Amino acid sequence: MPSFRTVQLAWLLLAALGACAPERPSGGTLVVFNAGSLARPLRAALDTFARREGVRIEQESAGSLESARKLTELGKIPDLIALADADVFPGYLVPAHVDTYVHFARNRMVVAYTPQSRHAAEMSPATWTDILSRADVEVGRSDPELDPNGYRTLMTWQLAALARADTGLAARLAARAPARNVRPKEADLIGLLEARELDYIWSYESLARALGFAWVALGDSVDLSSAALNDWYAKARVTVRGAVAGTTQTFVGRAIVYAFAVPRAAPHPETAARFAAFLVSAEGREILRRESLDALDSAVVVGPPPTWMPRE
Repeated sequence: MPSFRTVQLAWLLLAALGACAPERPSGGTLVVFNAGSLARPLRAALDTFARREGVRIEQESAGSLESARKLTELGKIPDLIALADADVFPGYLVPAHVDTYVHFARNRMVVAYTPQSRHAAEMSPATWTDILSRADVEVGRSDPELDPNGYRTLMTWQLAALARADTGLAARLAARAPARNVRPKEADLIGLLEARELDYIWSYESLARALGFAWVALGDSVDLSSAALNDWYAKARVTVRGAVAGTTQTFVGRAIVYAFAVPRAAPHPETAARFAAFLVSAEGREILRRESLDALDSAVVVGPPPTWMPRE
C-alpha cells in the first residue's frame, strides 16, 4: 500500500495563491480527461478557472478505466486526469505515467429511479433487493470493463448477498440488469431512465442529487461509502481487463474515493498545476459541493508532494 499524506487546507490555499500570481490571464489550453460522474462538477470548476485565466478547456468524459487506457494504450496524455476510483492510478498509471495522485472527493453507490419507475411507491432500503429482482423490472448498469461504477455495482451485489446470507441474490440482480442494459459509463444511463426505457439504474448519490432523481439508500454495509468498513468491503472483488491488452486487474472493495493527477508528460504542466491548486482550494471545493459532489475537507496526496504544493 502506498503511504498517504494529508494536506491541510491552509497549505493548499497558499499554493493556490502562489501559483496564480501575478493575477492576470495566462491564455493557453488545458486538456482534461475525467470520469463521467465528474463531468458536471468538474466542468463548473473548469469554467470558473478558464474565465479567470483566459484558458481554453478541452474536456473528455469517459469511464475511468477507458480514460486511463487512453494513456496506456493510445498514448494520449492530458494535462489532468480525474477518476472515480483512486485505485485506478496504482493499477494502471503509476509509475509509467503518474508519480503522484490526489484524493479529493468521495461518493456512495445508490439505485436511482423516477416516480414513473415500476414499483417506485414500494422502493425502500428494506425492499430494494426484492424490487430489483422482479421479472417486470428493467435495471441499467455501466460496463465494469470501462467504468468503476460498473464493477462497484457487482461489488454491491456481492456485499448485499453476504449481508443477507442470500447466496442467490447476486444472480437474481444480474438477471434484471442483462447485457442489453449495460452502457459504457453510468452517465449514459440517465437518458434511458428519463425516457422510461429503464426503471432503475445503478449510479452514484452525486448524480442522483444533481439530476433530481429519487434514489434508495443501500446502507453503509453495501454502498461503499464508509472507510471504516473497508475490511468488510474487501470481501467483494471484481477482475477486469488491465492497463494493456492481455493483462487483468482485480479491484477489491473499498470506500469510494475520487482522485486526480497531473501526468508526468502533461503538455501544459504549468496550467495544470494552477488548476490542480484551484481544484483543492476552498473555492474549488465549494464549486464541487454546489454541483452535489462531496469534496474532501482536506486533500490527500499519494506519492511525492506535487510541485504546486509547498513542501514541509
